[in-house]
Amino acid sequence: MSPGTGAFTVAIDGPAAAGKGTIARAVAMRFSLAHLDTGLLYRAVGRRALDGVDPVDAARTLTPSDLRHPELRLDTVGAEASRVAALPEVRAALLEFQRRFARREGGAVLDGRDIGTVICPGAEVKLFVTATDAVRARRRWKELHEAGQDVTEAHVLADLRARDARDSARALAPLRPAEDALHLDTSRMSIEEAVAAATDAVAAARG
Repeated sequence: MSPGTGAFTVAIDGPAAAGKGTIARAVAMRFSLAHLDTGLLYRAVGRRALDGVDPVDAARTLTPSDLRHPELRLDTVGAEASRVAALPEVRAALLEFQRRFARREGGAVLDGRDIGTVICPGAEVKLFVTATDAVRARRRWKELHEAGQDVTEAHVLADLRARDARDSARALAPLRPAEDALHLDTSRMSIEEAVAAATDAVAAARG
């Protein structure tokens, strides 16, 4: 923990549907830390871009209400979020906001794709959460199906792989684990087991 500031950052990265959001929320609650799903920032920009707004302008003018829009979890918005996230101007517009949030008094948990590598390379805890493509597709399909979206599991799998390829291949802040990140493969873990492994890592770092 940073002396005198009370700042303590947990950076959780990984591909879509690996479980990083669930883990991040649980860790934040367990240790009374603020939580930011940074993917929502890019989804909000992507949603506005689909409405015809210039992505850079959208990133610079995001409001809290944009982060609560009911369409943010749609597949089409997720795909657009991956595309706008590759734009350097969009990332620059959102970078400082994320860094300020990460070092806030009392500590914070951020989950995304470049938290441990770009946003908070000095985070006290870094986790890289992953799972097999098939497991992630099944999880996301169930989530979408329960939300009433008529999509096939094969379509979800293809979409996840396309997003992984874009996120990993982009020149700026690609999806990859930080060198000092703890890898957490949730393919065969229950939610409780995955959360326990993450909270153990945070507890050890906090002393």
